Amino acid sequence: MEEHGGGSSSNNNGQVDTSKAERAVWLMKCPPLVSRSLRAPPSDPSRPVAKVIVSIDPCNSNDDDSPPKFTMELAGTEAGHISKCYVMDMSKDFIPMSVFSDTPQGKISVEGKILNKFDMRPHNQNMELYGKLCRERTNKYMVKSRQIQVLDNDSGANMRPMPGMISFSTSGPIEKKKPPAKTTEMKRTRRDRGEMEEIVFKLFERQPNWSLRNLIQETDQPEQFLKDILKDLCVYNNKGTNQGTYELKPEYRKSGD
Repeated sequence: MEEHGGGSSSNNNGQVDTSKAERAVWLMKCPPLVSRSLRAPPSDPSRPVAKVIVSIDPCNSNDDDSPPKFTMELAGTEAGHISKCYVMDMSKDFIPMSVFSDTPQGKISVEGKILNKFDMRPHNQNMELYGKLCRERTNKYMVKSRQIQVLDNDSGANMRPMPGMISFSTSGPIEKKKPPAKTTEMKRTRRDRGEMEEIVFKLFERQPNWSLRNLIQETDQPEQFLKDILKDLCVYNNKGTNQGTYELKPEYRKSGD
C-alpha cells in the first residue's frame, strides 16, 4: 500500500485511500433484529436511530478493573416485542483489524482502525421480553405454512407425483404380504403314516438321495411330520458328495431290492 502526502493515496490507479486509516472505529456485533431496526428508514430523519449511554464510576475512573459500561437504547423498533435496551460488552483482546469500504465506481478506502469490539446482549430488564420474542420466533419457524388452491382442471393431471416422491395406492390399505412358505405350511395336512412310508419308499426308488426341501415339495406334508418318518427310515449325510441329503437305511434298501 503506497502512501502519498496527507496520508491518502490516489484511487485512479487502483490504489487505496488511507487518509482515515488511523481513525478509531468501534466494531459491534448485534442480533439480526437490532440490525434490521437500525437499517429501517426512520419516521423522523432528524432524530437518531439509537443512542449509546456511557456509565463511568467517578471514584474508579482510572481503575482498569472498572472500565466504562456501555448501553444502547433504540429510538424506534420495527415491532412491539423487540427490546429497546441492550448491554454492550466491550473487549480489547482481539486481532488488530481495520475497516474498508468500496463504491460502485471501484473506490476503495480505509475507514479506520478498530479500537474497541462490542458484543451486544439484551439488558437484564428486557430479558423476559427478549425470551418471549425468541419463543415466538421458534414457534413461527416450527409451524408449516399451508395453502389451499382451487384447481380448474380436475382431471388429476396437476396432482401427478414428481420424480422422487412416494405414490400411494388409492385402492385401499396395503396389506403385508405373508411369506409363502408359512402359508403353504398351514395348508398341509398329514397323511396316514403307513401311507406316507410307502410314498417315501417309492420316492427313493426313483433316486437314492433326497433333500428335505425336495421331499416336502414332493409329498406336500408338514416338515416335522416328514422328519419323524425320515428319522426312522433314512440316514442323513453330514459330509461327502451327498452332504445335506437323506438316503434309505441299508436294511430298507435290501428289502426294496
